[in-house]
Amino acid sequence: MESGSAKGLVALDVLAILAIFLSLYSYAVYPFILILLRPLFNKKVHQADTEPTVSMIIAVYNEEKKIGDKLDNTLELEYPRDKLEIIVASDASTDDTEAIVRRFPGVKLLRAGERGGKERAQKIALDATRGEILVFTDAGTFLDKSAIRSIVRNFADSSVGAVSSCDKLLSVQAKNAEDLYVRYEMMLRRLESGFNGIVGLSGSFFAGRREVCEGWAEDLPSDFNTVFLARKKGLRAISDDAVVGYYRDIQKNQSEYKRKVRTLIRGMDTFMRTLELLNVFKYGAFSWQLISHKLMRWLVPFFLTALAAVTLVGAWEGSALCSILFALQFVFYAFALLGALSSGSRKWLPVKVAFYFSSVNVAILLAWVGYFKGERIRIWNPTVR
Repeated sequence: MESGSAKGLVALDVLAILAIFLSLYSYAVYPFILILLRPLFNKKVHQADTEPTVSMIIAVYNEEKKIGDKLDNTLELEYPRDKLEIIVASDASTDDTEAIVRRFPGVKLLRAGERGGKERAQKIALDATRGEILVFTDAGTFLDKSAIRSIVRNFADSSVGAVSSCDKLLSVQAKNAEDLYVRYEMMLRRLESGFNGIVGLSGSFFAGRREVCEGWAEDLPSDFNTVFLARKKGLRAISDDAVVGYYRDIQKNQSEYKRKVRTLIRGMDTFMRTLELLNVFKYGAFSWQLISHKLMRWLVPFFLTALAAVTLVGAWEGSALCSILFALQFVFYAFALLGALSSGSRKWLPVKVAFYFSSVNVAILLAWVGYFKGERIRIWNPTVR
């Protein structure tokens, strides 16, 4: 076949470069921009040792294997007992979770009459609390003894409405791909905190002011919605490296994948229902952050598809750049396929990265399909870890 016109080849090359830029924007360009802007808009958090009243809420559903250890860990927290109330909110558990909770003096158990989801259980507990600061954590997350003191220090800053912990995996063997991704996300949150605040909290351990949580929604993920509630009150959400939530690696890859898709659908639903936050005239840089961190990342599968299509056509028409880019994609996805077919091959870093990146973007595509089919996740089953 004769090569295409020079203008046609140039157009294909430009489209390929644009597709690459868009594909990398959320993962690399956005963090780079934050690094450049941080010195100009460095918003430090004023921390101080304070002792506000705190209500810790642990939402559970059939957590009989974890709740005992969780409450042992919780009762070791170093914070005045007269200023800390511990509430376990059971989403109508059917195992021995509630019986185990009753064995712990000083721990209040609240039970939903029927299953309504994690956020509904949290709301039931929230309405029964008295604390100035509300702390939310999961049964599978373990905390340092100083965790409560560390997290409430941030609320000495009147501009802070919510605080997220940093996630840390326990028992990680050979630094698996999930651990690499978690460390990347924590780095990104660190950059966002130093700039203008984060766009999402760690659902396993975070805290918010009572006035921020007054608009609690039972049908939106609390780790996203609490940030949005804070923003609507003119407050920011931040991440603190000194506040760590420890959790174990997921035991089954299938469970991890279902969790990813479920989390993505809930995130997309929340985003679509809070589009007012994209009003840059009202929310400023936060609107740009929300688009950059969330929406642009969820669009990556479509940018990658466009890149593959453009470079295939360009290579066919005789573009040297498109030929090289198409060959590189072929190798990358071959590594991803190798990782899918052989778990042992994932010990090699290129295969590990290609497999995890590809599986994440397939999960995003599945989530888009689920979202547009009308799937909405309200009820949750704890992930096996």
